[in-house]
Amino acid sequence: MSAAAVLTIAAPPAAQSTAAHAASATVDVTVNANEGLGTVSSTAYGANQAVWDGSMNVPEAASVLRGANVGMMRYPGGSYGDGYHWQTNTVTGGGYVAPGTDFDSFMGTVGSVGAQAILIANYGSGSADEAADWVRYANVTKGYHDQYWEIGNEVYGNGYYGADWELDQHADKSPATYAANVVQYAKAMKAVDPTIKIGVVLTLPDSWPDGVVASGDSKDWNRTVLPVVGPYVDFASVHYYPNHTTAADILQQTKLLPAELAQLRQQINRYAGTNGPNIGVAVTEAQSNFQSDTQVGALFDTDMFFTALENGAFTVDYWDTRNGTDCSNITTAPDGATDYGDGGLLSSGASCEPPWNTPFPSYYGLQMLSHVAQPGDTLVNSSSSNPLLSVHAARNANGDLSVELVNQDPQAAYTVNLDYGGWTPDSATPTVYTYADEATSITSTQKGTAGTQVVPPYSIVTVKLTPSPDNPVDRTLTAPGSPTVTSVGPDGATISWRPSTGGDVTRYEVYQQNGTNSVLLGESASTSFTAHNLRPGTAYTLNVLARSQRGYLSAPSEPVTFITGTPQNSTCAVSYDVSTDWESGFVANISVTNTGPTPINGWTLAFSFPTATETVSGSTWNATYTESGQNVIVTPSTYTTDLAPNSGNTVSFGFVGNQTGANPPPAAFTLNGTVCTTTYLS
Repeated sequence: MSAAAVLTIAAPPAAQSTAAHAASATVDVTVNANEGLGTVSSTAYGANQAVWDGSMNVPEAASVLRGANVGMMRYPGGSYGDGYHWQTNTVTGGGYVAPGTDFDSFMGTVGSVGAQAILIANYGSGSADEAADWVRYANVTKGYHDQYWEIGNEVYGNGYYGADWELDQHADKSPATYAANVVQYAKAMKAVDPTIKIGVVLTLPDSWPDGVVASGDSKDWNRTVLPVVGPYVDFASVHYYPNHTTAADILQQTKLLPAELAQLRQQINRYAGTNGPNIGVAVTEAQSNFQSDTQVGALFDTDMFFTALENGAFTVDYWDTRNGTDCSNITTAPDGATDYGDGGLLSSGASCEPPWNTPFPSYYGLQMLSHVAQPGDTLVNSSSSNPLLSVHAARNANGDLSVELVNQDPQAAYTVNLDYGGWTPDSATPTVYTYADEATSITSTQKGTAGTQVVPPYSIVTVKLTPSPDNPVDRTLTAPGSPTVTSVGPDGATISWRPSTGGDVTRYEVYQQNGTNSVLLGESASTSFTAHNLRPGTAYTLNVLARSQRGYLSAPSEPVTFITGTPQNSTCAVSYDVSTDWESGFVANISVTNTGPTPINGWTLAFSFPTATETVSGSTWNATYTESGQNVIVTPSTYTTDLAPNSGNTVSFGFVGNQTGANPPPAAFTLNGTVCTTTYLS
């Protein structure tokens, strides 16, 4: 069946009835075009391929993937990667491999789609020599120029932490052994082609086994692996499968992803050594893991892809193109649609499914991404007043602005009022792309205004806006390039960047992202700026923009994010140690010392959790805790009120914390209002 035929299947009743819903609520959306979140790479939109899929390399399959602008194709298929031998196209243990799925055939499809490959080197039953031979064949013999190579798949699932689904024939299955072997793989593979990028398997915060410390170990997976592999790897590979059992819950999970990716970035920067900031993040498997064959999958996927890309991932690879089903796990989504338990982008043609190669709604969620942002476009910050209406936006290379609106409400349409910062839209009626509930194609029409749009229930809408003639943007100027931060202290930091080109620059302006409001920190006539009077222990995200002689601003630079430290010389010192961590909680121990010359009788320690997903549970010791939102106040027990001067004693206390997402440590502590020197022990 051809891709063209697939796209003309009649819409089910759920899709046909969408227009009957009147807008029942108003949502306010703000887009700040001056707050850049990153440039969309050519590898941003990816999909996994599996050697058990006999349709992997047929022309119709390539056509459908090309139609979604897939830029990254992962091979040979999840856990098969830890048993796959590329020379023989076989899997250790006799796993099924379909005819016509060998490496060269796969690369032919990659070329036809116009994508790049990301390849899983066999860690479970292979060797560094086998991986190096694969690099030699791919890039020296065949000239495929395959850049991205992961060492293994979900290696932490090898039984070391209990669960055992990933093949690993090493006698020692510990993270320490994996790390040591990754170094050997990286050395052998880069000896063949020094230009390739090596990926290491890490765990995503709030996903098992993040935080789990095995018997006999002193640290969890990430903290064990990163210090060893830091100098040798180029990216971290993580998987994202939120685990919830209702559509409403699963669609809200993407709101937790920014904090999880931020905590992963903090771990990489902290534990991987000086190369940490250069290590990228690839989300090499992701899907809703619940009713993904329905509109739930489409809504989740488009939201998840952009959320990950906005928060530092350079690729997100959907699991997977065709997955298959035995038709034993059929459920009904909130809109009445049938979920077949497949999980692929395209139907495998099982007895309960639509015809082979029919796109599921998830495919259209992926396809809609390119209507918002193409490679080279800049994602920008946006916000919504309603948690059921997600929003993403991009400044397009041609000067336009695209805004995606994702309505997660299965019943209500929303009237959306749009407000813009740093960009003025034209008054013409915009072109609007819509993927309606369970529809079989994305439609386009001109409707609404730049300021108001109606978004149907359970739909994805992309509004394409052209700039007003008086739009305050100088398109002749390029955005300032690749800002970096140095000399980060408790109250300041220095930011440097490459100069803008294409026009005359009068100055550069450095802005702090504060939600969707930009705060001007300062200006510079050169390509560096030192920010002063920053708050200790605070996360900052900055953009640099160039100001032209006409008084207009360029597009924003890539964002640069950092956390200010705490004073090295203070009159108090705090240590914070998460001694135990699991998916829903953690144990934190705090110690406070008075390093000043004056005795303290009675004290108050204050800190803030970096995310709303952390709270103090009812289990505490040696102190009293009071919470207000993310802010925590700690007061002493009757026997811990005194702090002797000059480090004469240390008071220790702690709590069991609850977590529903990431749990990064507090960045600063104040004792009776004084910011303390802070040490993290884990």
